[in-house]
Amino acid sequence: MNNEIQRFDFRGASLRTLTDEAGEPWFVAKDACDILGIDTNHLRDALDDDEITNLRNSEVWNQPGRAPLIISEPGLYKLIMRSRKPEAKEFQRWVTHEVLPQIRKTGGYIPATDADDDMTILAKAVMIGKRTMEQQQRKITEQQTRIVELEPKARFADAVAASDDTCLVGELAKMLLQNGIPVGQNRLFRLLRAEGYLGKSGSNRNMPTQRAMELGLFRIKETTVTHADGHTTVSRTPKVTGKGQRYFIDRYRGRTQPSLEAGA
Repeated sequence: MNNEIQRFDFRGASLRTLTDEAGEPWFVAKDACDILGIDTNHLRDALDDDEITNLRNSEVWNQPGRAPLIISEPGLYKLIMRSRKPEAKEFQRWVTHEVLPQIRKTGGYIPATDADDDMTILAKAVMIGKRTMEQQQRKITEQQTRIVELEPKARFADAVAASDDTCLVGELAKMLLQNGIPVGQNRLFRLLRAEGYLGKSGSNRNMPTQRAMELGLFRIKETTVTHADGHTTVSRTPKVTGKGQRYFIDRYRGRTQPSLEAGA
């Protein structure tokens, strides 16, 4: 919860509200019940657990006596539907069309009264504007911090994906291990076969499947080998492309060793 209770005026009746850490509004239950003509007894029976709670923050409620019950926006709508007062519909429209949009847009509501002069209204607006800018600055700072944390990883991943450098499957296993993915070369071969990236049998065993080649994850290195008797053979070795390295790191990040073994 934030550290400020806002007081709104509905036809001379007070409605106190505050927002939680996510910016969602909560209303003092007694105020809403008084406006709607609803008995405050058994409110917990009428609302779900996530729609009603006690205000426990002493910095918010520093008045004598027990801190009041507060209700969420969905909880308020439930009470409005239970009300038999003709003003209930007007109250709901006031909350939904005036109070909530202003809270979510500016971080506050400016309830002008007949006693407020232009300077008072302006002072309230400046206070709300300052609070809104502070909230936006906090969000920007958090986003910038997150960008700084992710930037090295993003640069590395982009560089690898754009690179023409290929690596052996064993080298990919080492990369995965460095990224916290517990897998060795043999287990990685089993996993790639099981998930359809490498062939499973015959001359195609451990060779990239058509699907893997179309995704650009592998290249095949062919090496001509001349034997002692003069005949030659062609050795075929799967190499993981830069795009493939990033693909498999992203795919297997967060897996635990048992799940890797399950996929083998």
